[in-house]
Amino acid sequence: MSKSLLAVFGATGNQGNSTANFVLDDPELSQRYSVRAVSRNVENAKMQELKSKGAQLAQADLDDPASLPASLKDVEYLFFLTTTQYQGNSREIETRQAKAICEAALNASVKFIIFSSMSHPYKISNGKLKNVEHFDDKAEIEQYIRSLPVKSAFFAPGSFMQNFTSHLKPRPSRAGDGTFVMASIVNPDTKVPMIDITDTGKWVGAILAEPEKYNGKFFAAAESLMTLPEACEIISKVTGKTVTFRQLPDEVFKGFLPEVIREAMYEMWVLNRDYGYYGPDMAELVGWTKEQARGELTTLEQWLEREKYMIE
Repeated sequence: MSKSLLAVFGATGNQGNSTANFVLDDPELSQRYSVRAVSRNVENAKMQELKSKGAQLAQADLDDPASLPASLKDVEYLFFLTTTQYQGNSREIETRQAKAICEAALNASVKFIIFSSMSHPYKISNGKLKNVEHFDDKAEIEQYIRSLPVKSAFFAPGSFMQNFTSHLKPRPSRAGDGTFVMASIVNPDTKVPMIDITDTGKWVGAILAEPEKYNGKFFAAAESLMTLPEACEIISKVTGKTVTFRQLPDEVFKGFLPEVIREAMYEMWVLNRDYGYYGPDMAELVGWTKEQARGELTTLEQWLEREKYMIE
């Protein structure tokens, strides 16, 4: 039986690299699919590693539509994502990129598209949250793909555990007592969906294992729903440091955010606090999606230990 060709765009990024490696390493999927890893730079070390596992390499850029047809030749299955543009114009740029690759995919007779989507804050909040453009644009692209004459499924990752190395990283307490504080505007009982983004392939692999079953499905992908105080307890356990959660007033929190993404980041956390990251059905959506994963998911404690996580 000849293999179906899967093109993975963004193959050097967290999601694409996870997907490509998962398919190449999975005993069943590797017999059913050949992988074409697509990136702007095929000389990248991650691309060369995929090549050593048997992947084809292709150079393409979503901002260069002329580069797309060759990378999609003979492709039946496509995984792609658009990248948030933190300098601005994210909706315009991501929408243009998505439409370019979808048009090329249809011209190439691709049978199934898997897109990295997101929840829809504007819709979930009945129009109150207008600035979470980096979520809304992906939800809008999802709706566009659903309108096309092609089968599709959607992977929508929760809050990355990797954020604990950046804006969620505990900071030394101002008390100077050797303890650490994680600060946000969410309530102490706000549930946040947590995912190790390098687990992406475990869900995309599930879709590829049974594409007909998952046609049209939305994967609210997270290992767990966790409050930030619960995350602090786990970080304390792993690091041996005392980490506590502090809820900040909205305006104080906004003052800590970079101006260029201030409103977007602020409203993203308002979404978590006031509406739920995936909306009112979050627990049900995340529960179903977790059950579909192909393989064991990485817990926060496992991720912290794997990354040799430290705070100081």
